[in-house]
Amino acid sequence: MILVTGGLGVMGTTLVKGLIEKGNKVRVLDIPNHPHKDRLEGTGAEIVFADITRPETYEGAFEGVDTIFHLAAILLSNDPARFDTINVGGTRNMVAAGLECGAKHFISVSSISVTYPYTTPYSLSKRACEAAVQAQDKMHWTIIRPSLAYNEYGGEEFMMFLDYLKKFPVVPFIGSGKALKNPVHVDDLMKGFLAVANNPKAYGKIYNFCGSEEISIRELGELMLKHQGISKPMVSVPLSVCKAIAAVSSKTMKRPPLSWNAIAGITQDANPDWSQAKEDLGYNPIGIRAGLQKCFPLSAGKD
Repeated sequence: MILVTGGLGVMGTTLVKGLIEKGNKVRVLDIPNHPHKDRLEGTGAEIVFADITRPETYEGAFEGVDTIFHLAAILLSNDPARFDTINVGGTRNMVAAGLECGAKHFISVSSISVTYPYTTPYSLSKRACEAAVQAQDKMHWTIIRPSLAYNEYGGEEFMMFLDYLKKFPVVPFIGSGKALKNPVHVDDLMKGFLAVANNPKAYGKIYNFCGSEEISIRELGELMLKHQGISKPMVSVPLSVCKAIAAVSSKTMKRPPLSWNAIAGITQDANPDWSQAKEDLGYNPIGIRAGLQKCFPLSAGKD
């Protein structure tokens, strides 16, 4: 039995379907009243609704579990304390439950943001999650650090960026737009995940899962709009101005239009070395241009 936490999200749904296609028994643990609770209907996956911050809700979730994929986390919140409660506390709870049920392999989905020199409450929480997974020595562990994940349905950060790009007639771009990114298609993430499960080569390893093509964040934005059939100008807003807006609005507004989290994500490189994943797992992802064409095809003659 393989348990997937956060299995009703875009990434989790793809993983669950892939695991089932490989003949695995899969149980999904996700929040009650999930907005996409019927995403896995008809797949054969067992769904358990529970709160990872409340162990008393786990009843039956870990019974017979051999392998755990821990995807459940929050990416965005106006309350920094929630990152510690949900991401860090939830991960510690999952590790404890895995140890109690005798699971053999704990696979934790982290974030490439843990490598950023300028941290955010989210990236700090993910660093703490990694430490919690590595602190125990009873289960084999593997940590996966995805870059910006996408397919035609999401993920969350990709869709937020796309919505932002589409919102204004002239796009106000944070900083110069020169930060290098390497987005990863969710299908490639799934293939990497499948190659990790119960693979001795992956025990005690940290893998970067990204695409095969780096691109500047500004060029990525232009390409994303192009695949929506949209062309519009972009104007760079100096980083100092963006930081000032974020600082003032965070103190005066419940939902500030600009946050340090957004600034950190847009202005820092996320083009990691993925050679270890290729060597150990045969990981061989597509690039962003092929991926966007797969998700949002351009008609002939427009590419």
